[in-house]
Amino acid sequence: MAAHNDLGRLGEDLAVEFLIKNGYKIVARNFIYQKAEVDIIARKENTLAIIEVKTRSTPDFGNPQEFVKGRQIQRMVKAVDFFVNEHHMDVEVRFDIVAIIKNKAGTRLEHLKDAFLHFE
Repeated sequence: MAAHNDLGRLGEDLAVEFLIKNGYKIVARNFIYQKAEVDIIARKENTLAIIEVKTRSTPDFGNPQEFVKGRQIQRMVKAVDFFVNEHHMDVEVRFDIVAIIKNKAGTRLEHLKDAFLHFE
């Protein structure tokens, strides 16, 4: 497996650990619908947090959250709409990004709530 895949999987594991420590219940991981993959679906009270995890080994080419693109967001919205309807959930839905920089110097994790509101 490629090193970037290992880093991505590690990032998702770190994000799950962080979310659980902060009171979230993990509902699903790597949910796939059509061409979309949702990294983490987590719930806290009546909010369903849809989490896109972006992990990089360096911020040299930009912050991890800058790598979420419009088409990806559109696909994720469709996937989550399907998920919520399929499971008959009556919840608030929020789209978050967990941005992680992980390298020999350490780990920096940032949880950006309602992150997609800033995309046009």
